[in-house]
Amino acid sequence: MTRLNDLGMPTRLTRYILFEIIRIFSVALVALTMLILVIGVARQLIREGMGPMAVLELLPYVLPISLQFALPATALFAVCCVYGKMAADGEVSTVKAIGVSPVQLMKPAFIFAALLSPAAVWLGDVAVSWGEPGVRRVALHSLEEITYRVLNAEHSYTRDKVFSISVCGVNGKILEGPTVTLYGSGSSAPTQIMAREGQLELDPERMALILRVTDSQLIGGNSFRGEFEGEDVIEISLDGAVLKEGGSDASPSHLPLNRMRKEAIKTEKQVEEDRGKLAAQVGFSLLTSRWDEIARDPVQPLEGRIHGGSYRLIRLRTEPWRRWAGGFSCLCFVIVGAPLGMIARTADYWTTFGMCFLPILLLYYPLFIFGLDEAKDGNLPPYAVWLGNVVLLGVGLLLIQRVRRH
Repeated sequence: MTRLNDLGMPTRLTRYILFEIIRIFSVALVALTMLILVIGVARQLIREGMGPMAVLELLPYVLPISLQFALPATALFAVCCVYGKMAADGEVSTVKAIGVSPVQLMKPAFIFAALLSPAAVWLGDVAVSWGEPGVRRVALHSLEEITYRVLNAEHSYTRDKVFSISVCGVNGKILEGPTVTLYGSGSSAPTQIMAREGQLELDPERMALILRVTDSQLIGGNSFRGEFEGEDVIEISLDGAVLKEGGSDASPSHLPLNRMRKEAIKTEKQVEEDRGKLAAQVGFSLLTSRWDEIARDPVQPLEGRIHGGSYRLIRLRTEPWRRWAGGFSCLCFVIVGAPLGMIARTADYWTTFGMCFLPILLLYYPLFIFGLDEAKDGNLPPYAVWLGNVVLLGVGLLLIQRVRRH
């Protein structure tokens, strides 16, 4: 008797399944990415009031952000559709009857997802370290145009917690009766400037918005008042309004993976140095009986730096695990989706996808968020972010066993 492997059927079957997965995946990926792009750009348009050229400049930065969300869902959709249709058409039963294991049918999906997952990790890294800062930078460079457009339409504009402007009217580039509120950092009270007229100008090199006012009145946070005749220049710093790409002071969630280890070592050294300074300062205060120094400068600033550095160190150690877990969710989704599609046995794409995606959505994402939050708070080790992946992997293996038995 000629063996099945001699006929080459598993090889042809593998190629057929892989081709179907890639075909559906490609079409669905383009459609879903375009949908997310439109939603993402529209959201930024509504939020910022950008012009057409700024929107076009925004698209390359939004693309990797869209893809990082689209890849896992699209991979799941593709395998659910392929294996659901095969099961509904009786192809799975036929192949099992001639001696081919259902696991053999699922291997192309697993190989496809295993190759896709590192690409998803890379895309996620590009999205947070290049895409998101790029979106904020484009929005910042369009700030002058956005501010004038909003002021002309609504007579008031607020930029995060940096500043707000209200005007009586806008005549070309001239702001009539502007009132500018500059919000202080922390608990400091805001400063208010009122003027007869003013004009805005963005200085992108200095990351500042220049406001030129005429005949102004200043009301400071501590009831300070001052009146100034003639023209005066006010500089509104926007340095905190833009994400810095790879900077040493950037948030760990916006650093590239290849910078994580270096930043973690640097932060750990700084924390240890601050702890040594704190121990020396407290010891000196105790020896000299200066008890009051323990509750104020220079002890308190050191304690604050140690607390902030320790939290940053935890984030730096957790973030790589988070990105790898997010990327390899593609593989975990497919390990669950392939056998679940066979069990569902329906040729309807959306029914199959809904039956698979809803349980995964309700199971994976709450576990992922729980593990991430606990790891960032230091209550669990950094690899706790893989909790959702591990649970999905266990569920997938149980489903595979069920498909093999029946």
